[in-house]
Amino acid sequence: MLISANIIKESGIQFGTSGARGLVEQFTSNVCAAFTHAFITCMQVDFNFKQVAIAIDNRPSSFAMAQACVKALQQVGLEAIYYGVVPTPALAYVAMQDNIPCIMVTGSHIPFDRNGLKFYRPDGEISKADEQTILNATAEFESLSSLPDLSVNNKAAIRYIERYTSLFDNQMLAGKRIGIYEHSSAGRDLYALMFEYLGAEVVSLERSNEFVPIDTEAVSEADKQKAKVWSKEYHLDFIFSTDGDGDRPLVADEHGEWLRGDILGLLCADAMNIEALVVPVSCNTAIESCERFKHITRTKIGSPYVIAEFSHLSEIYSSVAGFEANGGFLLGSDVTVNNITIKALPTRDAVLPALMLLAISKNTPIYELVGALPQRFTHSDRIQNFATENSIIFVNTVKHQIDIFLQKIGLNDSKVECIDETDGLRITLVSGDVIHFRPSGNSPEFRCYSESFSIDRAKRLVNSSLIYITE
Repeated sequence: MLISANIIKESGIQFGTSGARGLVEQFTSNVCAAFTHAFITCMQVDFNFKQVAIAIDNRPSSFAMAQACVKALQQVGLEAIYYGVVPTPALAYVAMQDNIPCIMVTGSHIPFDRNGLKFYRPDGEISKADEQTILNATAEFESLSSLPDLSVNNKAAIRYIERYTSLFDNQMLAGKRIGIYEHSSAGRDLYALMFEYLGAEVVSLERSNEFVPIDTEAVSEADKQKAKVWSKEYHLDFIFSTDGDGDRPLVADEHGEWLRGDILGLLCADAMNIEALVVPVSCNTAIESCERFKHITRTKIGSPYVIAEFSHLSEIYSSVAGFEANGGFLLGSDVTVNNITIKALPTRDAVLPALMLLAISKNTPIYELVGALPQRFTHSDRIQNFATENSIIFVNTVKHQIDIFLQKIGLNDSKVECIDETDGLRITLVSGDVIHFRPSGNSPEFRCYSESFSIDRAKRLVNSSLIYITE
C-alpha cells in the first residue's frame, strides 16, 4: 500500500498561491492519486458526499491527470462526475450548487510543461489550513495500474452560461461587435454562446491547437499589438479573453487597449454596488482614492487570502466581493443585479467583470469610464526560470540596501515613505511611485509590480528594476 503524504513529499510538489503546481513529469498517476486520496480524507471530516466533480483545461497533460484522479475516487467508492474542458469557475459553481467537492486539473497561466491541481470544498476553495492537512494526510491506497475511460457531462457548461445570461436582457449587447481571443482557453467554446445570446456579433480570434500560457498580469507586447490590430481590422467594440483555465479575464476597450485587471475589478465592483472589498496588496491604489466603497481590506496575494476575509465582512456589510491584479473577480456574497439574485461564487471568475463592464458601457465608452477614475497607472512583468531561493535572497538584499537599489535604478534623490512586507517587498516613495518585488507562489518566477502617475514611468520602474536583478 502507498501512503499519500510520502508520495506527495517525494514528488516535490507544493501548494502555491493557487493550487498544487509542478512539472508535468512530477504529476505521475500515483502522485495525482495521492493528492486525491488526501483531499477526500480531509473533506470527509466535515462533509458527507457520494460524488466528486472534476474538470480540466486544454493542456496536453491534463486528461491523463484527470483519469488518475477519477481512478483514485473509484478506489474509495465515490462517483466522479467528469465535466470535460470547462473554466475553473464553471466547475466550482456547479459543484457548490450541488454541495459536493471538486478537483480542477489546470496549471492556469504557467507554461505547458507544468500543470497543477485545484481543490474545492462543497462550500468553496480550500483554505491554507486545508492545504497543510492535505499535504500531511496519511491516506492509504493501491498503486494505479490502469486508468478509466471518461465521458463528458455538459451540466457545468450549461449552468455556467445560464448563471450570467439570466442576469441581462437578451438584447443587452445588440449592435456590439465582440472579439474573443480564444487561444487555448478552457472556456473558449462557451464565451461566444454567452455573448451571442445577449445579442452581440462575435468574431473568433486566434484559436490555437497548441497550449498558450496567457498571463493576464504580464500581457506580452505581441498580444498588446494584436488587440490594437484586431480592434481596427474587425471594428470591434470589445475584446474578451482569459488565462488558460478561464478564471482571470483579459479585456480590451474600443481602441484595443487591454485594461489592467484591478481597474476592471474596480469598475465591476462599483457597477454591482459592492460595499466591502478585499484586494491583494499589489492592486492599484485608485481603489481607495476613488472613494466608491465603504470598506477596503488588503491581503497577501492569492485567492485564499482574499476569501478568508469574506466571512467576517459579510457580518457587517450587505455586499462583499474581491478581485486581484490579474482581474479574477470573487463574489463573496449574494448580490442583486437587475432585480435578479446572483449567488456568491468565492473563487476567481472572468466572465462577471466583463459582462458588468459591457452593461455600464452602453451609454459611456469604456475608455471614458477608465478615464474618470483617479489616474494611477500600474505595470508588472516577471523574470521566468528564476529560482525561488534566489528571489528570496534578492528581496532581503534590497530590503537592507534600499538606498543603493534606488541609486542603481536612477532614483538617486528619491525618499522612502513606507515599506510593506505583507507579501514580498513593497516600497512606496514620497513621490507616490511604488515598486513591489515578489517571488511567485506558483512557479520559479520573480515578479515586479509598479505604480506611478503615468504608464510610461510605471513601465520604466519595472524595466529598470528587472534589469538590475539580471545584471
